[in-house]
Amino acid sequence: MQKQPLANAELAVMDLLWNSSEPLTARQIRENIYSDAAKAQHGTVQRLLSRLEEKGYVTRDQRLPVHLFAATLTQQSYACNQLESLAEKLTGGSFAPLITTLVEQNRLPQSEIEQLRKVLDTQQ
Repeated sequence: MQKQPLANAELAVMDLLWNSSEPLTARQIRENIYSDAAKAQHGTVQRLLSRLEEKGYVTRDQRLPVHLFAATLTQQSYACNQLESLAEKLTGGSFAPLITTLVEQNRLPQSEIEQLRKVLDTQQ
């Protein structure tokens, strides 16, 4: 299923959720993202979480007095979805031109090229 792309602020919230071993409260998210904010950002975080919930990116556990938020998909799933969308827009859905360009323009380090070789070898 094609998911909507995330705005930068939404991506920051999702990044926290992806890197957390357990669901987070809105307060924990706010303290991580806006730790040096001059004024409280509670409303901003609540709006971000609501949008992410509406888009289907997060779930809200309401069983406790303090709601807990968790990602509904992995970071890899989101990345794959966005790469498919980019390939569809730029190259008619083909990944080969994207990867070839990255390799030819030395945008991939040798270690990543080797990793790609291993994956391709196991797929044959």
